[in-house]
Amino acid sequence: MRSVMRNWNGTSRRRARTVLAVAALFGLAGCTSLSNMGLDEDLAPSARPVIADNVRSGRLARIGAAQHPRILASYGGEYSDMRLERMVAGIVGRLVTVSDNPSQVYQISILDSPVINAFALPGGYLYVSRGLLAVANDSAELAAVIAHEMAHVTANHGVLRQQREAEAVLASRVVSEVLSDKAAGQRALARGKVALAQFSRNQELEADGIGIAAMGEAGFDPYAAADFQAAMSAFNAFNSGTDAQVNSLDFLSTHPSTPQRVALALGHARKFGARGVGDRNRQAYLAGIDGMLFGDSPDEGYVRGRTYAHADLGIAFEFPPGFDIENRPEAVLAARASDGAGIRFDGVEVPPRQSLTDYLASGWVEGLDPSTVRAVSINGLDGAAARARVGRWDFDVTVVRGGGQVYRILVAVPVGSGALDALAQNSRTGFRMLSAAEKASLKPLRIRIVRAGNGDTVESLSQTMLGTTDGPGFFRVLNGLEPGEAIVAGQYYKTVTY
Repeated sequence: MRSVMRNWNGTSRRRARTVLAVAALFGLAGCTSLSNMGLDEDLAPSARPVIADNVRSGRLARIGAAQHPRILASYGGEYSDMRLERMVAGIVGRLVTVSDNPSQVYQISILDSPVINAFALPGGYLYVSRGLLAVANDSAELAAVIAHEMAHVTANHGVLRQQREAEAVLASRVVSEVLSDKAAGQRALARGKVALAQFSRNQELEADGIGIAAMGEAGFDPYAAADFQAAMSAFNAFNSGTDAQVNSLDFLSTHPSTPQRVALALGHARKFGARGVGDRNRQAYLAGIDGMLFGDSPDEGYVRGRTYAHADLGIAFEFPPGFDIENRPEAVLAARASDGAGIRFDGVEVPPRQSLTDYLASGWVEGLDPSTVRAVSINGLDGAAARARVGRWDFDVTVVRGGGQVYRILVAVPVGSGALDALAQNSRTGFRMLSAAEKASLKPLRIRIVRAGNGDTVESLSQTMLGTTDGPGFFRVLNGLEPGEAIVAGQYYKTVTY
């Protein structure tokens, strides 16, 4: 569908972005594959490499260097924690010693994002999010992830995929444009997508084999690769059935885990012998992530329950019941599965002298009904509201001025649903300014490592867990515990608290 908004610029300050929305409805925030991102040659690589200096050369290095700043911007920048960086760098360095391409230089960046993801760019740029670090349970599991991404680099998978995508687009264009046969062009494009999906799957399986061989040769437990895939599947199942504040599991969408894939990983691991071979280094790993941020960062604001709050901006926005909320770098998004309704909340700079009704009518809302533009008051704050229709969607657009910033609340429902009036009013009144006490009480969640004592159970250790309504269940999946598996006295475990 066409977007209800045109020429959206967002805010000039990263911390001032407060956006709640549904990308599919508003067309403003969608996933972009790395291969589809533009390559600006004037963009330089990070000045803070963790592993090595910038000694790369050639086309692949230029591709990675051009994409690197965009990756950092998309994932909240680099997470700075010297102890954590050293721990991760040590794992990479150990894997490099057994690499089939010893001349390849790697630079790993820890992304300041709760999204669970890891990926690589041509030229040896590796990325792992702190969200993924929180889910991994030992050095071997993280080594499995990193070795997999290094395998993508050594096998030139990123470049090969770009070539396949270009070939698929060219083939469909030739059929549809040269032969003027749109139906044939659509069939060609569909065949190309199927071929690309199979190609990507084969790349993942190839990277699994290369990565497991590398980590095994480096002395890590090769069975950790299958263990991490199983842990991610359990984590996904838990997240799908609870309201725990855990962000999208991008790792599972880009690295699909299946029983067949786990079985193949176990097959690769058995080449090194039975379980128990290799290092796991659980205690050293947990010491590295102790105190690491978990979930939303202060710069991004926090989603707690149904409320999004930002201490620096001094604002809070409470969503109506029934919405799944995601705090993204470019927006905070909310969707309701029962009827397809969506809400977007964001901040934008508007000249102080411009009235909010004039701003609403200034041309950035597509499909606007000018007769609906009106001034409103929202919890004592000046605002304006209007209606719009684009395709099969009805929109309510509200803007409100608070704390020197203008915020926008966009609500979308299918045409004819009859839900817009009540949902818009409920959403509009959810915006308010925070008190000084509320701002002071907002704190980030962190991973805290605890040592189990005699008599401790999952229930006792999970009593202080925050960010979930199911403490025991969250504790189990976060620590990779099987159903019914007991706590071991003297063992260290992950919790989430302030």
